[in-house]
Amino acid sequence: MKLLVDLALRDLLRERIHLICNVAILAGVLVPLMVIFGVKNGVYDALIGQLLNDPATLRIETTGNSSFTQQDIDLVAGWPETGFATAKTRSVFDFVNVRRAGATPKRDAILVPSGTGDPTLPQGVELGPMDAVLSASLARQLDMKAGDTAQIFTQASDRPRQLMLPLNVIAVLPDARLSGRSVLADIAVLDLVEAFYDEYALPDHGITQGKDVAARVTTFEGMRVFARDLTQLAALQSRIEEKFGIQTEARTAEVSGILTLGRNLNIALLLTAAVASLGLSAALIFGFWGEVARKRQTLAALALLGIGPNRLWLFPVVQALVSAVAGLCVSFGLYFIAGIVAETLFDSALTAKGGLVVLTFAQAALIVCITLIFVGAASFFAARSAARVDPADVLRDGAT
Repeated sequence: MKLLVDLALRDLLRERIHLICNVAILAGVLVPLMVIFGVKNGVYDALIGQLLNDPATLRIETTGNSSFTQQDIDLVAGWPETGFATAKTRSVFDFVNVRRAGATPKRDAILVPSGTGDPTLPQGVELGPMDAVLSASLARQLDMKAGDTAQIFTQASDRPRQLMLPLNVIAVLPDARLSGRSVLADIAVLDLVEAFYDEYALPDHGITQGKDVAARVTTFEGMRVFARDLTQLAALQSRIEEKFGIQTEARTAEVSGILTLGRNLNIALLLTAAVASLGLSAALIFGFWGEVARKRQTLAALALLGIGPNRLWLFPVVQALVSAVAGLCVSFGLYFIAGIVAETLFDSALTAKGGLVVLTFAQAALIVCITLIFVGAASFFAARSAARVDPADVLRDGAT
């Protein structure tokens, strides 16, 4: 076995022109496919990354004046397509004034219902009933940061006292996460503000005049729902609309377009790879078979030395696999060069972070394995021809 492998390698190195041809064939097919696959990864991952970095992509907002109970919210939250769900109070009551505790400057802001699990919140942040997360714009204008206390207050002309709620600022969102002046708080905070405007007494907050809050029936105008992932957005939106007979707003069309693009790119790449594989198969099969036919005298001599058909078939297989390894090395080298050129020529903010041409280690390993298996299978036809060489017939043909 060792002798046969050594002879196969020596013969391959002696006739370098055939090795170069096989390497060129492999590189000519692999490099374009790898570049196309890398560009598909880079551009598509950048588009998906943009969607995932914007939590609003997963958000579904109900529109119009509807009436939901807490049971409705819990029902939606329990659906497998749902990542997070919370109620919304009446939009006319979500405007409040905000200031840093102990400071005079104040700004008007919008209260946004949120809670632990809201994709808008920073990773790992848990929002308690008296916590708040501020938008970057509001935090800058009030010179506030995480750890400060924000005073949320509002007043109505027909109420003798204003409602004042101290909230612990646990985080400040970056501009890309939430624009404008906004305060993310638990739905209980928004419900208190709505109860204040509805002229209910809130003894725990110093407001003793008004209707008995114990008789208040809590209902919500809408829902703020986030899908579990991009693929669930359309299904969740349809399910909400069908269940409650309402209209909703979401970026479903944009998400569906990106996901469809990914599927179409995969199909196009698969078809391209299939066509290229057919051409590569024909080139390799006939190339290896031609090599065996040309070296019948050599293989006959090896057979006369006692190397039987059960081992003689390894001769073309070893040469094919060595050619494949050399072809892969050249292909990856050319791929990296092509990637650098592509990055330079098509510099785009879309792929500023991830790069335009992206090939992961797992994908590269898969390409190596598939190529080796593919070349090995192609060389099998030549191996069968080598195993059938009859030394007597070959030597007789040489003598004549």
